[in-house]
Amino acid sequence: MPSLSRSIRGIFITLEGGEGSGKTTQALRLCRSLAGQGYDVLHTREPGGTAVAERLRDILLDSSDEALAPETEALLMLAARRQHVDHVIRPALTRGMLVLCDRFSDSTMAYQGYARGLDLKLLRTMNEWATGALTPHLTLLFDVPIAIGLRRRHGHAAGQNRLDQETRRFHSKVRAGFHALAKREPRRIKMVDAQQSPDSVAAAVETLVLDWLRTSRSTKRRR
Repeated sequence: MPSLSRSIRGIFITLEGGEGSGKTTQALRLCRSLAGQGYDVLHTREPGGTAVAERLRDILLDSSDEALAPETEALLMLAARRQHVDHVIRPALTRGMLVLCDRFSDSTMAYQGYARGLDLKLLRTMNEWATGALTPHLTLLFDVPIAIGLRRRHGHAAGQNRLDQETRRFHSKVRAGFHALAKREPRRIKMVDAQQSPDSVAAAVETLVLDWLRTSRSTKRRR
């Protein structure tokens, strides 16, 4: 169950997926759709979301000659997340907003845990510490075969970053990691077929989220 503080009145939804899954495009479309239906929505992203966290994002994604140790990568990610949670996410949730976040803790588990090989139990403990035990109410996992995702990303050469340049084997481990996380928490993490057209994906996502929101409200009224 989500471990959100009782003081939080809002809804926390995250969007996850590998490179080229289209989640960023879908996050923007979902944000516009929900705002148009009267929801008070905040769209944000990781790594980033605050001035300090955005500077850490630049370090994390920079395609420089200096390689980052997996531990360094994880620590920078968690530092950025702490700033993000303290200054953006938790205040918005406390005000009762619906927060849509492009990547969150599951990405750390998939990329630094399953793909980089860092200890999963330790990462979970460190992430709980970094977030103050903040867990999304709902996570949308945009799933696409590695070949399709990388082809999409490589079609945007100007936007290539350090993670885009990783090996196919690395990205396969990321995808397998996300699948393992979805199997571990099926009530929270919902898989979305991201191979479809953007319009088809957007329609499926909107239906899934609105159904979930209606069910969530009904559950709260019965309590």
